[in-house]
Amino acid sequence: YFGEGIAVVGDRIYQLTYQTGVGFVYDRKTFTKVKEFTYKGEGWGLTHDGQRLIMSDGTDTLRFWDPETLGELGRLRVRDGDDAIRNINELEYVDGAIYANVWQEERIARIDPKTGVVTAWIDMSNLLTATERSRGVDVLNGIAHDPRTGHFLITGKLWPWVFEVEFVKKS
Repeated sequence: YFGEGIAVVGDRIYQLTYQTGVGFVYDRKTFTKVKEFTYKGEGWGLTHDGQRLIMSDGTDTLRFWDPETLGELGRLRVRDGDDAIRNINELEYVDGAIYANVWQEERIARIDPKTGVVTAWIDMSNLLTATERSRGVDVLNGIAHDPRTGHFLITGKLWPWVFEVEFVKKS
């Protein structure tokens, strides 16, 4: 299995796999697998909004699941104006918004979970130096939120660092 998205909900950890269509649920304290489930398509990212799991599969559509039954509750197409936003990858839900990196882009979309509209783009292109980029790093691919500080942790595949950043409104 190639593990992709993980979300913590209460005393459970939910995990997707990239291309096998199998997910796992673990006990948060012991990491014991308590359930296995299947889904169609690929697993790219997973987060939780307090009520529902939100899953990305590399398309322009987010899926909403019930964390107890793992049944699908709905879908939402993500767009910026008239443009569909494809390759939605890692997800994080914070303060009523979904944050998502877009595979092979150096920016993060802030998405309205009711409408699917991108309400802001956050530029991450200056995190690595030219020297660091020349050393074989790959795509921006990691987003985590620290509720204690309000900051985000950002990284990528083969990146030498994890960056702690604060998203601020452009003035």
